[in-house]
Amino acid sequence: MDDFHILAFETSSILCGVALLSRTAGRTRLRTAMHEGRSAHAERILPMAWGLLDQAGLARSDLTAVAFGQGPGGFTGLRVACGVAQGLAMALGIPVLPVDSLCAVALQGAGEDPAGVHVVVQDARMNEVYAAAYRIDGADWVTLRAPALLARADVAAWAARESAGWGMRAGGGWTVHGDALDVFPGLDRELEALGARRASPTPEGVHAQAGTIARLAESAWRKGRAVDPALAAPAYVRDKVAYTTVERAGGLGGNPQVDAATLTLHDMTASDIDEVAAIESQVQSFPWTRKNFADGLTAGYRGWVVRRMGAMLGFALVMDAPDMAHLLVIGVRPDAQRQGAGARLLRRCVDHCRQTGLPALTLEVRPSNAHAIAFYQRHGFSRVGVRRGYYPAAQGREDAWVMTLALQADAA
Repeated sequence: MDDFHILAFETSSILCGVALLSRTAGRTRLRTAMHEGRSAHAERILPMAWGLLDQAGLARSDLTAVAFGQGPGGFTGLRVACGVAQGLAMALGIPVLPVDSLCAVALQGAGEDPAGVHVVVQDARMNEVYAAAYRIDGADWVTLRAPALLARADVAAWAARESAGWGMRAGGGWTVHGDALDVFPGLDRELEALGARRASPTPEGVHAQAGTIARLAESAWRKGRAVDPALAAPAYVRDKVAYTTVERAGGLGGNPQVDAATLTLHDMTASDIDEVAAIESQVQSFPWTRKNFADGLTAGYRGWVVRRMGAMLGFALVMDAPDMAHLLVIGVRPDAQRQGAGARLLRRCVDHCRQTGLPALTLEVRPSNAHAIAFYQRHGFSRVGVRRGYYPAAQGREDAWVMTLALQADAA
């Protein structure tokens, strides 16, 4: 069937945008909403989405797919769009369409005459640039050079090297787009010396917009390029978020190329909640809600998330009491279990107890969850009690085992 409704999110820059692209009875309609600013993306994005659905007279269950601009771009912003898209798609049982945000900038700048090669150079901060190259092939945008992270001083050399393989006619030029041309004085002249033409300003500007993400997502949808929500991930071209001052003083720049097996631990923040709730819904029959996690953070509970190459693998949330810490909830994505993420999170909870001077870490677990019980026992937890009828179950209620890890002897 040709009819579809695609909801698209784009938060890779200061723009927080949502678009709803609908095709019904042979007619296509694009609705958009946008907020501009470097904060409040996480708070604004879903209300804007629900507003567009209300305008169209659609329920969430009417959606065919969810799209998001996967970057590259701001680290926190990319997590917002990806996390919201994943969470919504998982809840509705529909696929996700990741879209290259730099390709969206190229499409916006190409206008009515998209022929030729289009290069995008976007400010990546820290005197660095995201760069990529694209060509239109019929109705399709083809990636000639996937987004890369470059030191500002290396952009012209990159363009000279890459353009040799773009198959242009002798003397043929290419068009360059992006905010780096305004951020870095002289960059436009360096690229013009190599044959580039600077794109004329467009109403859409130099940052990817949700409406453009939706248009590219439609093309991906028709070509069967949708993915399972669990496989969607932002394009973290800067794998390591930042070099230290010492590393940068030593001349390091560009992409640090962190090992793909590296797990990184981060404090849980409000921008993580959609991803956290999505994982929780995959691993629990009676999961915590998004509001439960938001309320916990607001109440001052401490939480952490584990990531690999930017993608969230798991999370944990702890509440401090006068005499112990209570591990309220911990979860690891099904496809990432038995890879060390759970152990990393549990060690962080234990470290938190030691840092705050609390003598024990306690938790509840279902007696039927043999895998979890064995995991906790391997890490030194002992059963100390039972809470009757603690958990909801398919048939009535289920008891909870109370397990505790005493740290007094450890700390002595």
